[in-house]
Amino acid sequence: MGKISPVSAKYIVHANINIEGVVDRPDVIGAIFGQTEGLLGTDLELRELQRSGRIGRIEVTTETRSGKTSGNIIIPSSLDKAETAIVGAALEIIQRIGPCNAKIKVSKIEDVRVSKRKFVVERAKELLSTLINTMLPDSQEIADEVAYSVRVMEIREYGKDRLPAGPGIEESDEIIIVEGRADVINLLKHGIKNAIAMNGTSCPQTIIEVSKQKNTTVFVDGDRGGDLNIKELLQVADIDFVTKAPDGKEVEELTQKEIHKALRARIAAEQAKLEFGKDIESLSQKEHFRPKYAPNTNTRTKSVSVRTSAPAQRVSKPAVLSADQKKKFKSMIEDLIGTKGAYFLDDKMNKLGKVPITELAATIKSLPMGVNAIVLDGSVDKAMIQVAERARVKYLIGMDTKVKQNETRIRLMTINDL
Repeated sequence: MGKISPVSAKYIVHANINIEGVVDRPDVIGAIFGQTEGLLGTDLELRELQRSGRIGRIEVTTETRSGKTSGNIIIPSSLDKAETAIVGAALEIIQRIGPCNAKIKVSKIEDVRVSKRKFVVERAKELLSTLINTMLPDSQEIADEVAYSVRVMEIREYGKDRLPAGPGIEESDEIIIVEGRADVINLLKHGIKNAIAMNGTSCPQTIIEVSKQKNTTVFVDGDRGGDLNIKELLQVADIDFVTKAPDGKEVEELTQKEIHKALRARIAAEQAKLEFGKDIESLSQKEHFRPKYAPNTNTRTKSVSVRTSAPAQRVSKPAVLSADQKKKFKSMIEDLIGTKGAYFLDDKMNKLGKVPITELAATIKSLPMGVNAIVLDGSVDKAMIQVAERARVKYLIGMDTKVKQNETRIRLMTINDL
């Protein structure tokens, strides 16, 4: 016998075999060649096709259970579609294998080129995706990145209070007063170089002095803290215009379109005074605490403002939580998980602000009266209890507590209690 040439298969015939008895793999192969011999003529004789390499090696797998044999037959073919289909159909005429009755059924004829084509398409998608993700940015992206870096580097300190400000703060006839350093950086990012930050909730002397020399626009966050900053600035500084970020948003997170839209919608200071009315007159009775940005650092803390009230009466037993309060406290403490921060709340369960746990004790000591509850991502200890009691805090909610309830008048709760 001559050497069998390898088959470059275009199609693969898949067939199932069921035999009423126990036979071996060679019996199946022998039946395939023997019972199809002379059936299809010399051109489609399986032995000749295999010798010429147009039919590949016939693979047979069998499994015997309970005296019966079943398995699969796989025949690779480089014939055309019609000839391959004829070979597949010829398998089904086999009715006996060895001494046993048998039934062969062709399940499908697979086009190998289709499978290869699918692989090529999927692999091409992966390669293209990798190319797109790793390709060099275009010239505009490079220019934008460099411009942003330069603008951020341009931030400077201004005045004796060393307030964060843009590079155009001195030569510009108009300035924009914002709340914190990140607000200045965001405005710089979008090409606005004449912004200056209050660096807290109390108006620095530098802001008061520069407002007398230049046209000033106050641009604050769209929250209650922003309203209080407007009220204070209208009282102590020479303000010309007022505007705010959209409700619930901070200046530092606004897009260029939102910034320009807010600045176009600014109102005159006189109109703002009419809108706030008596609140401005009574502003001196209100106090702020904790700057939005610690002076001369990059550490960000939320702007917090509280309302001064009369000293609370010392209670003899812990306050009782309602179901609604428990639900709100649970939501807040779950929101804090992993942040290592703390919320300050007023008596209406409104968030007054957020500070890092590391600054919690110092912040509590600086609080005026008016903080009703503190929710923190940490453990409540005796030192924290002592400062919280002096600040007349009613509720402390933490991840856990090292203090027993009977040791303090403050209502203590943990995340498990909620």
